[in-house]
Amino acid sequence: MNRRVFLLLAAFCSLTGRTEAQTALPSFSVREAHDAARADKIVLVDIRTPEEWADTGVPQGAIRLDMTGSAFEVRLAALRLENPGKPIALICRTGSRTSTLQRKLAGRGWRDLIDVRGGMLGTPKDKGWLAEKLPVTP
Repeated sequence: MNRRVFLLLAAFCSLTGRTEAQTALPSFSVREAHDAARADKIVLVDIRTPEEWADTGVPQGAIRLDMTGSAFEVRLAALRLENPGKPIALICRTGSRTSTLQRKLAGRGWRDLIDVRGGMLGTPKDKGWLAEKLPVTP
């Protein structure tokens, strides 16, 4: 990184008081997402493909919304309107797609999106829905 860009970035961070760590987006463990969905505090959305749903099942209570399908963002916005005041928690296979999607949509002004860490299958860092033995719908 060139020195001038670095100094401008450092000045911006000091003026706004924000750093990357301070602007972390919200996330839940699979257990937190399960409990919040059961308590009707969030809308849980499975953004995987139909093939993935068939392979592992879908988290119980989750809405299926294929992120590769047409008008995905429009359909997600409709869910938000149908559920005012409830955050939308996104789950995928391992949490990678949901994290990326959350950041992308946050850049477009979306708020109240929650990344479900570990997704269905889990990662070395986070247990997945299946490893936690949480209920699924075939």
